[in-house]
Parts: sequence; C-alpha cells; structure tokens
Amino acid sequence: MKFTGTESYVAAPDLSVAVNAAVTLERPLLVKGEPGTGKTELARQVAQALDLPLIEWHVKSTTRAQQGLYEYDAVSRLRDSQLGDERVADVSNYIRRGKLWEAFAAPSRCVLLIDEVDKADIEFPNDLLQELDRMEFHVYETGETVRARQRPVVIITSNNEKELPDAFLRRCFFHYIGFPDEDVLRRIVEVHFPGLKPALLTAALTRFYEIRETPGLKKKPSTSEVLDWLKLLLAEDLSAEDLKRDAANALPKLHGALLKNEQDVQLFERLAFLERGRAR
Repeated sequence: MKFTGTESYVAAPDLSVAVNAAVTLERPLLVKGEPGTGKTELARQVAQALDLPLIEWHVKSTTRAQQGLYEYDAVSRLRDSQLGDERVADVSNYIRRGKLWEAFAAPSRCVLLIDEVDKADIEFPNDLLQELDRMEFHVYETGETVRARQRPVVIITSNNEKELPDAFLRRCFFHYIGFPDEDVLRRIVEVHFPGLKPALLTAALTRFYEIRETPGLKKKPSTSEVLDWLKLLLAEDLSAEDLKRDAANALPKLHGALLKNEQDVQLFERLAFLERGRAR
C-alpha cells in the first residue's frame, strides 16, 4: 500500500514520495520543518493509512538513547534482595523495555515515531546508529540479543534546533516539509472546516500570508496556528470585512493565536504607528 495522505491529513506530493521511498528502502525517514507543519502528525497518519500500529517515543532534553532500548532497575533489585524477594533470582524481572524494544518485539510490522530527536544531546543520534541500521541490540544483563521480527517503519522528526551527525544522516531518507502554498493550505483548511465561506477564507488566508511575510517577524505563524485562528474567527462569527487591515491597527483580529511573542506584537504596533503617520 502506498501513502498518499488520509481524509484528515493533506500530504503534498513530494511528502508522499518521501514516505513511500523510505518504506521501500527500509530506511528511517527523517522529517524536518518549522514547528507546526505536521511532522509528528505525519507518523500517526502513516500508521493509519498503512493500517499499522504506532509506537511513539517523544524525546526530551534529558532522554538517553539507552532508554529507547531498555533500562535495568538495579536499585529495585537491590531492595528486593535485602527483603528476600525470590524475584531477584531472575534479572529479567528488572529489565524495563524501551520503545525500540517494543517496536522490535511487535508481532507485526509497526510505525515507530522518534519525535524531536534534536532535543536530546548531540550524541543521542549516534548512539542509535547500529540499532537502527541492524535492527538489533544486545541486552548485557541477560545475555540475549533482541532482533526485530519485522523491520518497523521508522519516522524521525526534527525542528532543526541543532545539526545532526553526518553518520546518522547517511542512514536516513531526508525530507523537509516546507510551508504549504495557498492552494495546499486551502485544502488543509477544507479538511478541518468544510463549507467555510469562500470570502472569509480568502480574506483570512490573505491576511495570514501578509503576516508571515512581514519583514522582521521573529516567529512566523504555522499551519496549526492558522487553523486555531480560523476556529476562533468562526467562534466569534467574524466576517471577511472584519479582517481587512487598517491604518489604525495593524494587529490582526485575535492575534494571540498567530503571534507568539511580545517582539512580534510590538513590530505590528510600530507598523500601525508608521502607517498612521503617513496617513496624516
């Protein structure tokens, strides 16, 4: 089965090609793009489209690669030995499986999401090279080797906060999710808000792209933010006329859904001040 998107996820043709190429090559798909462009959601939709179970590993700044394989709880074993617990005779009772182990041991093929890999230490990707390449790892405490029953579809996301090692990149199929053009964004909006009045949609998207293209903007609003904004516009029953830009106030209606820091709010306030000065 080929991935072409789902009823609730509009995939651009180049993204569909990337997913299917990674599946064919049996390589991890490394997906980059600005926050809010649907990288994490892609894995969920691929799992849905291919009818595969999904295992999610959300990486944090403190996450270590070993946690994805397994963790040995030596403290609990020591405590149980002091209490005379019979479980201490079997060290496997103190091995906690990680997300990679879950994916390798799954009875059927699955989708494994490694989300925001760039949040962790720079050595994190390198520490997973062999496991992702050979689809196996060794458990030193028990002496067993865990091998994948079936190679999972691995999707790795990155917000591009730090450079990833070349050796890691070499093992991945790479795709950058660019911000959608207006036609694709209209299709995305139609999925979430079917039947939206054309005049309101045109006015909203025109205003939205004006905001994104404003020089000096620190944080450009993303796809998820425009969807939140449209939801608020509908909740407030605003019209296309309400969204027109005027010299008195350059800030868009309900701008808190689009502008996420005080510098960008101040930028639009300065632009409004300059426009009022020119209008006099």
